[in-house]
Amino acid sequence: MNFKQLEAFQAIMASGSTTGAAQRLDLSQSAVSRLLAQFEEDLGLRLFVREKGRLVPTNEAQALLQDAQGLVDSAQCFRRHSEQLRLGGFNRPLLKVAVPGTLSQQLMPSVVASFVRQHPGVVLEVLSGSYSDAERAVLSREADMGLVRLPVEMAGLKATACLESEAVCIMPRGHPLEKLETVGVLDLIDVSLILLGRQRLIRHEIDMAFRQARVLPRVAAEVHSVGVACGFVAQGLGVSIVNALLASYCRDMNFVSRPFRPRIAYQLGIASLEKAPLSALGDAFSQHLIDAIMAAVRPEDCTRRI
Repeated sequence: MNFKQLEAFQAIMASGSTTGAAQRLDLSQSAVSRLLAQFEEDLGLRLFVREKGRLVPTNEAQALLQDAQGLVDSAQCFRRHSEQLRLGGFNRPLLKVAVPGTLSQQLMPSVVASFVRQHPGVVLEVLSGSYSDAERAVLSREADMGLVRLPVEMAGLKATACLESEAVCIMPRGHPLEKLETVGVLDLIDVSLILLGRQRLIRHEIDMAFRQARVLPRVAAEVHSVGVACGFVAQGLGVSIVNALLASYCRDMNFVSRPFRPRIAYQLGIASLEKAPLSALGDAFSQHLIDAIMAAVRPEDCTRRI
């Protein structure tokens, strides 16, 4: 028995499937199934039965869940304490924050600098990636809090809404679409598109908009952050559909934006573990982060603060 097997067991119990557990742990479904099989073999117990395509926990699994949770929590505490010691001891509070990749590059340096000036001795660790990456980081306790898109996709999180924005179409300056007040799917027929990867929620919404309009998108490239999409567009490689809030941090690049239709709305919030409320330090940082976001964007990029 090892820690990875315990994590997999706990994630399957929480999500109800190996697919959901794989998403939470950022592993492949086959890797989670393999960990479960090894765990059952090591214990000599059957932990799940399959009924109509669903994994149903046995009585033995239910009886072991609390113990497994305790072991995982203890291991996470051990990891946390070792990190604190590595960073200077228990007298230096450690706060770990997960944010979208574009924000981590464009905004977080100034946010962290100003927060540390207000809270001397605090150590901040910034993790970057997609909204799903942020959710996984919080669930695995690699982060204390994360800026995520609402509603959250994974069980076990609680999130407080704080910002609202929408999708925009961005294009190189001088592009024919710049003449339009809004850009719709029919305006993008045979236009080269730079789209975020298929694992992103916005990509599913964009694909749905194209399907409903019976238009086949002409995808020139797939990227994995709004910042990269903005860079590709600025180089004239195509147009993109991205979150207006995140794109606003790249507005020094050579592109312009127009509202995208049909409207794709965003609500962003601060997520933390459902059973572990944010500390006073975490609350202070979340307020500081939202204030900084609002101070740095134009009204049209962030429609309102919630």
